[in-house]
Amino acid sequence: MAIRVAHVGTGNVGRLALTGLLTNPAYELTSVCVSTPAKVGKDAGELAGLDISTGITATDDLGVLLETKPDCVVYCAMGDTRGPDAIADVMRLLAAGVDVVGSAPVVLQFPWKLMPRKYIDMVEDAAREGGSSLFITGVDPGFANDLIPFAFASTCQRIEQVRCMEIADYATYDGATVMFDVMGFGRPLDDLPILFQPGVLSIAWGTTIRQLAAGLGIEIDDITESYEREPAPEAFDIAAGHVPAGTVAAMRFEIRGMVGGRPAIVVEHVTRLRADLRPDWAQPAQPGGSYRVEIAGEPSYTVDICPSSDRGDHNHAAIVAAAGRIVNAIPAVVAAQPGIRTTLDLPFITGSGLFAAG
Repeated sequence: MAIRVAHVGTGNVGRLALTGLLTNPAYELTSVCVSTPAKVGKDAGELAGLDISTGITATDDLGVLLETKPDCVVYCAMGDTRGPDAIADVMRLLAAGVDVVGSAPVVLQFPWKLMPRKYIDMVEDAAREGGSSLFITGVDPGFANDLIPFAFASTCQRIEQVRCMEIADYATYDGATVMFDVMGFGRPLDDLPILFQPGVLSIAWGTTIRQLAAGLGIEIDDITESYEREPAPEAFDIAAGHVPAGTVAAMRFEIRGMVGGRPAIVVEHVTRLRADLRPDWAQPAQPGGSYRVEIAGEPSYTVDICPSSDRGDHNHAAIVAAAGRIVNAIPAVVAAQPGIRTTLDLPFITGSGLFAAG
């Protein structure tokens, strides 16, 4: 019997997750909820970019969505700029007895020792009330810096450091809020965007640091962060808009989980809007972008993950991967015990039923 799934959010990740739901016979779509007024009333097939009519039209009311009695909700609404609202949405769904798997709010990927205990308890209480479970994932934070490092760490005799990297050109990433408001591209260098407000990096990727530490059986003493930015040598345009000369056009940042005064777990991002900017920073393993996991130990590893797609570039492929990780986890999340679930809790998800010749 197909799992009854409702869907929230049709942005970059959400639209592709919705495509995954509509094209997989393991799922029966019950409802779609959106926040953009122009999308209300549109058919789910149109919102997914598919040439089909489902008869399911978008609402902007979670209450209407719940009336369709889904077993699970795929939650891909914006969480970067509306964290408290996203947490409130998730708690409402959990308390109603609906399992949730999604891309936001990221802090709930692994909130322990990052969120105050009382707020974690509120989410867990909602899950216990509804007998429901929650799994937040994606690509980064997500499988590129939890599932992949754990797989290779499982072969080691000794581990001295784990470094997870995203090295990518974001010029084709079409998301103005994330690009300009959250990351601060196209803004003066003395402007401090959301991402570089003190402590934000440590919260956003602290889930990754803490989850890796838990899986490796180590205690993190402290999480530190640093960043540097590079201005545009001249004005140019990207998919999300205009980048004036002298404004931010490349950035590099690190979040470090410290043990005994040394970095044991490191997340590093190198993000450019043009390939010629800061050639001294790390370069991707394929044109455009890649992910990299480095393990220093015995044995040591360098693992390059190079997403590609026949429907877009590296950025599109990475978003497809994030959406796929979410949608393919639904059966495991529905079967899981109530509460906040993580990669450490869920069984290995293999992509069963996805094979297609061609």
